[in-house]
This record gives sequence, C-alpha cells and structure tokens, in this order.
Amino acid sequence: MSLAAPTVVSAHGIGGRQDLPIPLEQAILGAVLALVVSFVVLILTTRLHQAEAAEEPVGQPAETRPRQWRPRWVVLLDPIVSSTAWSVALRTVGLLIFAYCVMTALIGRDTANNPLFGIFYIWWWVGLVPFSLLFGPAWKAISPVRAINEALTALRGGSGEPMYRYPERLGCWPAVVGLMAFAWMELVYPNNNFLGPVRLWCAIYVAVMLVGGQLYGSRFYERCDPFEVYSSLVAKLSVWGRDDEGRLVVRTPLGNLDTLRPMPGLVAVVCVLFGTIVFDSFRDSTPWIKLKQDGPFISTHAHMPYVLDNVAVVAFPLAVAVFYCVGTMLTGVDHVRRRQLPAHLAPSIVPIIVGYVFAHYLSYFWEAGQATLRQASDPLSDGSDWFGTSGLQVNYFFAYHATLLANIKVIAVVIGHVLGVWSAHIRALQVLPRKHLVTGQIPLLVTMIGFTIGGLYLLFAS
Repeated sequence: MSLAAPTVVSAHGIGGRQDLPIPLEQAILGAVLALVVSFVVLILTTRLHQAEAAEEPVGQPAETRPRQWRPRWVVLLDPIVSSTAWSVALRTVGLLIFAYCVMTALIGRDTANNPLFGIFYIWWWVGLVPFSLLFGPAWKAISPVRAINEALTALRGGSGEPMYRYPERLGCWPAVVGLMAFAWMELVYPNNNFLGPVRLWCAIYVAVMLVGGQLYGSRFYERCDPFEVYSSLVAKLSVWGRDDEGRLVVRTPLGNLDTLRPMPGLVAVVCVLFGTIVFDSFRDSTPWIKLKQDGPFISTHAHMPYVLDNVAVVAFPLAVAVFYCVGTMLTGVDHVRRRQLPAHLAPSIVPIIVGYVFAHYLSYFWEAGQATLRQASDPLSDGSDWFGTSGLQVNYFFAYHATLLANIKVIAVVIGHVLGVWSAHIRALQVLPRKHLVTGQIPLLVTMIGFTIGGLYLLFAS
C-alpha cells in the first residue's frame, strides 16, 4: 500500500505491508531458531527451579510475588504520577483529543484527507501498543469516556459508588464483543473508509461506555472497554507497576506479566487479538484472493467474497482458541485441573500478540502515522495549518530498506514467541507438579511453535 497519494485508509481499514516478502526458507529458519531457543530456555530454567525447589520443604507453595524495585528516581517520580494534578492533566489531554475528533467527525469533509480515519485506525488502535509498552495502561490514563463519566457522576450528585455491582462472572467477555466489532469494521466492512460508518461506530462506543460507566462505575471500563482492556493487557509487558500498598514500582516485563490473574473471558480476548492479526495477514495472501475471485458460487453470488470475509474473521480467532486450549489442556498432569489451564497460561500469548503487531504494522504505522499527523493540521480540508505539520514530508524509510524491515519482522515474531514460552514456563512452575515440569510443558511448547510457523508463513509468504 502506498502513501504517496493523500489516501490514508484503504477499503479494508489498515494493514501491514505485503509487498516486502522474504524467502519462505528464511521464515522457516526463524521458526527453527525460535524452537531451539525455546527448548534451551525451558531446560535451563527448569533445572534451575528444580535445584532451588529441592532445598524447600515438600508441599511448600511456590513464590509467585514478582520481583520489584523502588530506586530513588522512582520514589521521586511516584508523588508526581500519583497526584490528582497529573491525572487531571492526562484526562484533559484525552478530552481535547476527543473534542478534536468530534469536530472532524461532524463538520469535517468525507474525504480520505480527513484525519479521523488515521486517528481511528492507526493512532488509536495500533498506537495503543507502543504507548502502553512505554508508559503502562495509557488508555486508562487519558480515556475521555472515563472523564465524561466522572463529570456526569459529579453533576448528578453521585457519591462515586456505582448504581449496580458489576457481575464478575462476565469478566471481560463484553470487551471481546467490542474487539470483534472493531476487527470487523477494520478488516471486513466494505465501507469502512467513509466518514458515516466510522462516525456511527464511535458514537455507539461512546454511548455504551457512558451508560455502562453510570451503571457499574470504573469496573465497567476495566472489563468492558475494548481499548482499555487491550491497553492494560499490553501494559503488563511494561516495567511499571504498583505494589500492594499502591506505590509505584518497576518490574521486569515478564514479572509484571505474571501479575495478570485469570478471569472469565481472558482467553477469548487474547485469541481474538491474535486471531484477527493472523486473519489480517491471511486476507492478502494469494490463496485467499484466488478463493474470493474464482471460488465456488463466486460467479453466481456477488456477495460471496463479503460472506467469506465475515466467516473468516470469526473462524480465525476460533481456530486459535481451539489450538491453544487443546495445547494447554494437554499440558495438565496429575491433579492439575485441565479446564483451568488455558486461563492460567493466557498471559503467555500477550508477548506473541505484541510481536505480531510490530511485525505486521510497523512500516504502516510509521508511514501512515506521519501522514495522519500532516492531515491533522487541516481537519476541515480548507487549507489550514493548525499545528504547523501540513507541510510534513512522509519519511518512507522502511520502503527503501526492505531487507531491514523483513529482518525486524522475523526478530519481532521470534522475540515475542520466546518471551511467550518463558512466560508460560513461569506460570507452569506455579501450577504443574515438580516432577513434570519439563514433560508437562511439551504440548504447550509445540502449540507455541505452531503459532510461530503459521504466523511467519502468513506474514511473509502472502
């Protein structure tokens, strides 16, 4: 996809670059590398844990508290980022961005130059990942729907307590619906590059969030806001955390990820995120394009390609979920409850998701993100230059360094896979019996390798 023209969003929302394939054997080499590194990590860390565990009394529970530190600079930073003024400043930034988007949605022109498309598909969705990795739960900090909900609560004289208690049995299942709705809008809906549908999607999102926030309070956003759930999930790979007393601490990313506890819907969230990224790669592959052009019933049913996309955007997350759940449940041995293992081991998918986001969207985020910044200075398409960026020249660095981009893609996928295996191993040490720490993890390891081989093939063989 070229950004030389002013168009930022194609007929299928956003997508990764598909014009930079590498030889399939190089992709397979990356998968083999992931396999070797994963086995080395598994064997070495298991032996270390067994040596440490041999010195502990039999039956003593494993230590699950992550290592964390409070160096002097964190102690000095804590009062600032924990202050009301800091929170108000971030919420103000979110509200200003929200007001800008409302303006572009209501009075901006319905053309490809409207910055709302880039903000919606690129900055908001893809940008959540790097911002959450660097700064923690970024969307929770600036969420305009949270700020508006707090203002509405104050206006009606509420005490801050929700009207109803959020049903914990729902977990984050409502967020799964929101994530699927965004994936459908981005990847399937044929008119997603028109202002009306994007405006309607955002309006429904805001309405649902405000009503839910008034009924169930902040817990609703933690469990039901698809963007907050996504951002907070990725933020578990950042170094920022809070201890039991609410103080700011720094942790290792995997130690921070280990604080993610099982909840209803967590497996569905990670499978939807991973599965939709995989489908985004697959939908530009030659086999899928040929199927939609020359497949059965195509000549007699004009809507069949659209139907196929609708089926696939659901089928891919389901396939990921089945493959993952089977692999994790086969990991169970002895007294371990197999049905609980998918939720216990779900954090291990988060690094893989992040790795694929970087591999799939890096070049597009770099180029289209700059184009959106240029268009943001002229929100009404009247030749204005509000922020002094209308003359910005998009830097097509990755377009001229195809080999570097291909290598970054492989490295991102391999690193995400290795961190995923390591994360699964950390959690397995807590749930598997001591004598099965190696053999019990083999099915899960095979599952991870399957994800890597399939993902690399789809990223580079399309």
